[in-house]
Amino acid sequence: MLEVNRHFCLTEEKASKPKLPVLLQKCSSMPDQISIKDKSEGAKHIKITPFRSGVRKTTPHKHNNYFEIVYLSAGKGQHLIDHQQYEVAPPVIFFIRREQIHGFDLHQDIEPTGFVLIVKKLFINNSFDGELKALFSKASNHTCLYLDKVDTIQQLFELLVKENETGSLPVIEGLLKALLAKILQAAQPTSKSVTTKKTDLYQHYLELLSTNKPVKNQVAHYAGLLNTTPQNLNAICRKAANQTAAGLLAEFIISEARRLLLYTHNTVAETAFALDFKDTSHFIKYFKRFTGLTPQAYRNIP
Repeated sequence: MLEVNRHFCLTEEKASKPKLPVLLQKCSSMPDQISIKDKSEGAKHIKITPFRSGVRKTTPHKHNNYFEIVYLSAGKGQHLIDHQQYEVAPPVIFFIRREQIHGFDLHQDIEPTGFVLIVKKLFINNSFDGELKALFSKASNHTCLYLDKVDTIQQLFELLVKENETGSLPVIEGLLKALLAKILQAAQPTSKSVTTKKTDLYQHYLELLSTNKPVKNQVAHYAGLLNTTPQNLNAICRKAANQTAAGLLAEFIISEARRLLLYTHNTVAETAFALDFKDTSHFIKYFKRFTGLTPQAYRNIP
């Protein structure tokens, strides 16, 4: 079940008896593949616009090539991110990583207002500002943040919209850094995330998990791509996140499994194959060990 904290929503879901999100219950049919939407604008690596007032309900989908921040100052309803459902109780900020699936189900009688910020990986890679990169790394650890004081955050969003139209990159980077810092400052009093020093190799490992397809259920495979040993990768992950490399890989595989089971018509066997399990029975045991349910039982939750 989803546990909602009025100030900070954790990204983890309790494994016992999860409830199928309302937005997913309303979907009349599921596709064979997860829908992918791209709201970016060609060569532009950053885009910020006001939240479209006509948006009330969106089909669960994902964005493959950018990180998205959604700030809502008005509106009411639910926001589904992966297998968790969050209450839209403004002022609220949502962070959607590129591998995550999300969709809104907002009330018709309350007009939503706010901003949507899209940032491509190239924007971050091309920046020479190490502090800005570190702020993005920290922001990616959050999913949902309910705010109390938003005056400065609102003003920074408004200034970013204006500057984004003129294309002044140094000013945009400065405003973006200030915005992320203010958001993370608001998260600090109630955040339960582990404070970590993100190393480059650790970040590259997380990036490989979300972008390198097909998924490989072997730490050695990713260590090889990173030109290091499984033992060294394991030590770095322990230092950065207090988790083993295998533990992080397992979290990613279970999240991917949940997405495929909830949002596609793939059979359990097809899901197992997509996640590099040669034996379906092994996948079923693996999934149950982490969630407490078999894949089919998880999919059939009313």
